[in-house]
Amino acid sequence: MSGKAGFVTLFGWTNVGKSTLLNRLLGEKIAAVADVPQTTRTRILGALSLPDGGQVVFVDTPGLHEPKHAMNRAMVDTARRALEGVDLALLLVDAAHGPGEGDRRSAQVLERAGVARMGILNKIDRVHPKTKLLPMLEEVQGWGIEEWIPVSALTGENCDVLLQEVAKRLPEGEAPFAPDFLTDQPERALASEWIREKILHHTRQEIPHATAVTVDSWNTREDGLLEIEATILVEREGQKAIVIGKGGALLKQVGTEARADLERFFETKVMLRLWVRVAEDWREDRRTLRELGLEGDRHQ
Repeated sequence: MSGKAGFVTLFGWTNVGKSTLLNRLLGEKIAAVADVPQTTRTRILGALSLPDGGQVVFVDTPGLHEPKHAMNRAMVDTARRALEGVDLALLLVDAAHGPGEGDRRSAQVLERAGVARMGILNKIDRVHPKTKLLPMLEEVQGWGIEEWIPVSALTGENCDVLLQEVAKRLPEGEAPFAPDFLTDQPERALASEWIREKILHHTRQEIPHATAVTVDSWNTREDGLLEIEATILVEREGQKAIVIGKGGALLKQVGTEARADLERFFETKVMLRLWVRVAEDWREDRRTLRELGLEGDRHQ
């Protein structure tokens, strides 16, 4: 059975809520989410099978920003290349902050790419009163995108309308993936991102951008227990002390929260062991970036 099917890229400036929207539309958490710019570092594909046999394949991307490191340059390149060959691009704008120069530049990138596009005013749950959306909609109408839909990825408001409008714009065809397919993210990649997400939630200063997580071992025992060992990379000793916390308290909390996500997703008990290691300037080291899947787009 076939229906509407195609690829839809979530695109925009950093910290506009693309990953939150991806998780909301899929009804499953596959992307790390944090109120920190540049949380998403790689291309993440998630498929939603529709009741009529159709399928929407969403492509989450790193937010556009001014890159200062090799890692960031790769992130921006990944976002731009995620527009190639897709059926539709959704430009997300943070309505809580209002349209900005970065959003306008993102719209220009879409226009130059020549891809079909719609606009999304996200985070409307933080806009009071809602009449404040009207001048925003008037401003973005001049960006070469005719249709804009206000939504809240956090609460789900209007996301059903968005999904209907997206499906309308996709071609008729066979679903690209099996009905039970969810994501192309390897299990280790999911685990490392969820661990990093917890670090982002509990640290500020420069820690969010200076940390990464590698999964060193992955073993399922005969009794079903999933054993995972992972290393948290930071760039300086001072950052290591912050991530570990007093008496190891913060590291323990990160492990507890990440384990809960892992157990929910993999539906089994998980034993998670975490270490913290200093790797100076890892964001500029091509070998480390390759190991982390951050040099270029590992899916293309």
